[in-house]
Amino acid sequence: MKVLVTGGAGFIGSHLCDLLLARGHEVLCVDNLATGSKNNIIHIENDNFSYVRHNVTKPLYLEEKIDWIFHLASPASPIDYLELPIPTLKVGALGTYNMLGLAKEKNARFLLTSTSEVYGDPLVSPQSEEYWGNVNPIGPRGVYDEAKRFAEAITMAYHRYHGVETRIVRIFNTYGPRMRLKDGRVVPNFIGQALNGEDLTVYGDGSQTRSFCYVSDEIEGIYRLMLSDYSDPINIGNPEERTILEFANFVLKLTGTSSKIIFKELPEDDPKQRRPDITKARKILNWEPKVSLEEGLGKTIQYFKGILKNVIQ
Repeated sequence: MKVLVTGGAGFIGSHLCDLLLARGHEVLCVDNLATGSKNNIIHIENDNFSYVRHNVTKPLYLEEKIDWIFHLASPASPIDYLELPIPTLKVGALGTYNMLGLAKEKNARFLLTSTSEVYGDPLVSPQSEEYWGNVNPIGPRGVYDEAKRFAEAITMAYHRYHGVETRIVRIFNTYGPRMRLKDGRVVPNFIGQALNGEDLTVYGDGSQTRSFCYVSDEIEGIYRLMLSDYSDPINIGNPEERTILEFANFVLKLTGTSSKIIFKELPEDDPKQRRPDITKARKILNWEPKVSLEEGLGKTIQYFKGILKNVIQ
């Protein structure tokens, strides 16, 4: 297949490019590097890979045939979308519109990477795909939450009205190598603080929960969804739920640091629970996560040790 990956120089996008190339596909990576990095794809030396710097909020004109489009382009961490609120809304709206238009023109299958944030601060747990969410549309996180909710709506509209083959994945907390050290998410935050001998910052009392999925598991689920014939949203994430305080202590144990845990005020609209119901992923995609938190964190810690070593040098 000839595959277009928007946001392909980002954390998850670059791993997806690796997987697609390993499975024999030809990949066109599109990224404006707003939050992605060419360092994430610099290792790729493959005749079937090409990169174009482009902002997908503007139309993309391609002469060649495209079979699949994976639309990952978007700021995805709180620091990014709070600093880039309007670009976040634009890529969710205009970027998705442009890529759906390209999919319609090329008769390509289109996959949208949505997010667990469409559930907002959920009132039910675990979160199944039938849950409509509890989102504050005008809160500081609303720029990301509502951008993705709109992206889902327009994706389904193109599917129903224009007959475009579409897929929607709702990604839950994903971690692994190539995350940015200071992107504001809990995994790089805790690991970076621990490796630097700093105290780990827990917001609130640490009782809020997250479910952490290693990136290789996540992209396998995304790939299987693209191969499927299922057009409604599907959760891809790890259903093993942990409190943030438990997770902080686990990072302290694995890094062997003497750092302590300090507590700060919980940010506005920070979700209290995150746990995916992956019944559909198991049944429809025959998918479930394989990498344990200890194994995945071990690999991620080693990656960040290398990053910090290079910074010091």
